[in-house]
Amino acid sequence: MPRWTGPLLGLYRRRGLTPNQITGLGLLCALVAAWLVSLQWFGTALGFWWLGRLFDGTDGIYARDMGQATAFGGYLDILLDMASYSVMLVGFYGAMPQRGLQWLVIAVLYTLCITSALALGEYETKHHLGAEDHRSLRLATGIAEGGETGIFYTLMLLFPGQWSLFIGCWIVILVITVVSRSFLAYRVMVREKRS
Repeated sequence: MPRWTGPLLGLYRRRGLTPNQITGLGLLCALVAAWLVSLQWFGTALGFWWLGRLFDGTDGIYARDMGQATAFGGYLDILLDMASYSVMLVGFYGAMPQRGLQWLVIAVLYTLCITSALALGEYETKHHLGAEDHRSLRLATGIAEGGETGIFYTLMLLFPGQWSLFIGCWIVILVITVVSRSFLAYRVMVREKRS
């Protein structure tokens, strides 16, 4: 357990919060952030976004520390993570609806990214491939993951005049993630089975 989480976990305990409630707080913060983005209050939105990511980053640590880690908690964590990332796209659309097609392309790529991560991660777990981690559901690695998405949103909120550049780069990174993970899946699932 990272040392910096101790005081925060203590606060959760004193408030009588459960790990799943912490996960829910992460989504709540993302909903507020998305609403603020749609109003173009970018600085405040950024604060709520990262507060939500703080909850998301500590819910599993808290669950393990409390002896309350469950498969459902892992499922809920991934589900609400994807809801958080996706609802922010709705906020960005509200702030700049003329880029609607680009937001839609990103949403489709998010679907492909999480689907490929879960499918390959499940295969790797089933066949004892790859490194073990603490998550209930294993995700295969890729270029665009949660941290990178947070960086993308941060850049978007700090530099709204550069949205065209950031959106274009993000779409390319998401495409590379899906394609490279698909090649990895082919190598692991098909070619290695032949040898």
